[in-house]
Amino acid sequence: MSTIALFVHEGRPDALDLAGQICRWAADRGHQLVTTPAEVAALAAAGIDAPAVDLVHLGVDLVVAVGGDGTMLRATRRAVAADAPVLGVNLGQLGYLAEVEPGAWQPALQAWFEGRHGTTERLLVASTVSGPPGMSPPSDWTGLPPGLNEVVIEKQAMGRTVRLGVTVDGEFFTSYVADGIIIATPTGSTAYSLSARGPVVAPTLRALLLTAVSPHSLFDRSLVLEPSSTVAVEVLGDRPAAVAVDGDHISILPPGTTVTVTAHARPARFVTFGERDFHQILKAKFGLNDR
Repeated sequence: MSTIALFVHEGRPDALDLAGQICRWAADRGHQLVTTPAEVAALAAAGIDAPAVDLVHLGVDLVVAVGGDGTMLRATRRAVAADAPVLGVNLGQLGYLAEVEPGAWQPALQAWFEGRHGTTERLLVASTVSGPPGMSPPSDWTGLPPGLNEVVIEKQAMGRTVRLGVTVDGEFFTSYVADGIIIATPTGSTAYSLSARGPVVAPTLRALLLTAVSPHSLFDRSLVLEPSSTVAVEVLGDRPAAVAVDGDHISILPPGTTVTVTAHARPARFVTFGERDFHQILKAKFGLNDR
């Protein structure tokens, strides 16, 4: 018997319906379905029996995410903590992260149980926050979650910029007056970093990408850094900033606060079936037609 943790886009009836089918299919074969306290109410309301558990201490064999990229991001965060691989079933608009389309979930799960699958590793980013000397750190500065896409330090006031100082491997690089700074993974190179004119990087590479958002500078190019690099971003001047991980707001950062970002000690692991051609996936997902 295997234990499967289920994550679902609770706002989509088709995702809940598909999750119900997966639960019945797995239960009929003697497998245990579980979820987290954050997911259990939506699943229970849809008639899906998946008890809430602590994935880290239970021992999960597989995490299944039914939804779009947002569901994949949420599921991956929990899967990494539990050291489990993630299988994504795409019901989103872009679905760049998910491996399986809705009509193929059953043969995909069957292949996984039979060992006819592979896994691919993706670099994650870890971040810590430290305040000015003498400042007691707020509780939300501890235990920041890993990021599959990016860590963002950004402005708070609409129509105003923020001044951010960037240090790489202990050496001050430069300061930016900008809307924010993105430190992205290769996976996240096609997310927020892309919209800020960052480079597209093959997701299985190991690197850190530093991209400024709308900088007031003639130098607006991204930096592609070694995966062993340490990037520290300090909030300068008199305006506060904020930090977000994979689009989730974490905390307000007063002036003098520093966010330090490194590669996470653990990678995310995604279930795959056959070779994935990154360039063809990029072409299909972004509608890059031949000319």
